[in-house]
Amino acid sequence: MKTHTYLSSVFKKTTAGLIFAASAILAGCAGPDDSSSVEIKNTDYNNPIAPQRADPWVYKDTDDTYYFIASVPEFDRIILRQSDTINGIKTAEEKVVWRKHASGPMSYHIWAPELHKIDGKWYIYFAAAKAEDIWHIRMYALSNDSANPMEGEWVEEGQVDSGWESFALDATTFTHKGKRYKIWAQQDRDASYNTALWMAEMTSPTSIKQPVIQLTKPELPWEIIGYKVNEGPAVLIRNGKVFVTYSASATDHNYTMGLLWADVDADLMDPASWSKSQEPVFSSNPDLKRYGPGHNSFTVAEDGKTDLMIYHARTYKELIGNPLTDPNRDARVRVIKWKDNGFPDFGQTLAD
Repeated sequence: MKTHTYLSSVFKKTTAGLIFAASAILAGCAGPDDSSSVEIKNTDYNNPIAPQRADPWVYKDTDDTYYFIASVPEFDRIILRQSDTINGIKTAEEKVVWRKHASGPMSYHIWAPELHKIDGKWYIYFAAAKAEDIWHIRMYALSNDSANPMEGEWVEEGQVDSGWESFALDATTFTHKGKRYKIWAQQDRDASYNTALWMAEMTSPTSIKQPVIQLTKPELPWEIIGYKVNEGPAVLIRNGKVFVTYSASATDHNYTMGLLWADVDADLMDPASWSKSQEPVFSSNPDLKRYGPGHNSFTVAEDGKTDLMIYHARTYKELIGNPLTDPNRDARVRVIKWKDNGFPDFGQTLAD
């Protein structure tokens, strides 16, 4: 994802750090300097971390502060929360940093905001439509040069161009080997499906350069239920691979997660460098009351090393209205385990 997530300190100089230290001592470990002996488990987290917050994104800054951003059920504003711990996100004060316009661009369907820090400046990428044309979804950006994104002024940067005009959303960005990339979901020019995932190198935080490549399109049976959708990309670089998770199908109980990967030394702008799982890697599990999991992000735990997945899901199958009017997609967190082959194990059969 972003290099800052790999550089966080072993223990925070906060109450949370003291709690982890105490836990290590009680477990017979050496104490706070022996962080490798403290295992982060799913039971360490109090799910959901944010009820009725979909498309969750957590950014861990270099000072170990967590920032949480997500879609709200009204789709009318962008919110931020700040916390020293993952569990603290649940009770952290929520601040509205931007509201939709009354008309025109950015006046309807404010969806899936992401927070990024690029060259010391904060950016929020989000999708929005027009009140006069509610499915005219395009990507937009806000910026803020304050040290703390909860403070300062958020400035509208306008539409983030993708190279062609069509339904577009879910922009994310990451750096690798000195280059910054953008991945996003967009309908193709022939409108042959709802959205595929595309990638390009970035020339600035709000612009790209050609070529644009297609990473994946909805074609497998589990990607085309209700709608033909690949969306919600998130990047995690580990074990010699660049992994990209994404979500597919309609946003009801059919919503599910897929996985792409490329070798870290490969040319990421060569479509042949990328492989795709033929089966979903994380999906509904009625036994665990987990329905429609997806649109995830990645961060690391308070120990500075344990990988976490932040995602949303519902606890029931039958919707209240439809996928957009049902407000109960809750933000959750879970520990990612790693298989012997270096691939992530999202724990399909494990509860949160």
